[in-house]
Amino acid sequence: MKVLIIEDNPDIAANIGDYLEENEHTVDFAGDGITGLHLAIVNDFDAIVLDLQLPGMDGLEVCRKLREEARKDTPVLMLTARDRLEDKLAGFDHGADDYLVKPFELQEIEARLLVLVKRGRTVQPRELEFGPLLYNLDTVMVEREGKSLELNPIGLKLLRKLMEAAPNVVTRKELETHVWGEEMPDSDSLRVHIHTLRGAIDKPFDKPMIQTRHGIGYRMVDPDAVSA
Repeated sequence: MKVLIIEDNPDIAANIGDYLEENEHTVDFAGDGITGLHLAIVNDFDAIVLDLQLPGMDGLEVCRKLREEARKDTPVLMLTARDRLEDKLAGFDHGADDYLVKPFELQEIEARLLVLVKRGRTVQPRELEFGPLLYNLDTVMVEREGKSLELNPIGLKLLRKLMEAAPNVVTRKELETHVWGEEMPDSDSLRVHIHTLRGAIDKPFDKPMIQTRHGIGYRMVDPDAVSA
């Protein structure tokens, strides 16, 4: 389990971190809300231990920004010395998953984190979705309007790159590097594979999703959008 501890009390942070590391978990630290939010956004942690009272930005605001602005659903265990019901409700309202009042037992910290992580892993498939197109990265299944589509490995690589960038343009160079790395194919290979991808993604349907930007590259558009 990879855990981020956002706690401005160095003794408390060290005690939690030492205990988790002794139990073979990986730990990272932040001593203020701004640094903690940055680390939580740019890294993929299994769980976050978040103190309520922090310099720079308090725990409630960190949690709110993490959920509403960064759209990250990393489980958050909030720590605080406040034991009033309204304080706990405020934590949950800002996106916390669990709440623990100081002082606490280190064993309980680990137990609650493990429950949160296990719960999160059972309901969060890795998916890309754009318009009517859905790509499940875990099962490698692609659907458009509920219809299953068959793509070859190169088609899947191209589709992922285009969906991740959509609706922005991806250059030919970016697509070729993503698929073939430094071993570039002949000049017609990308065009041929895009043609094959269009045959699977667009041909069976009324409106195309893959657009060519001549001399630049390709992009995906939502066929149901007003300004496709």
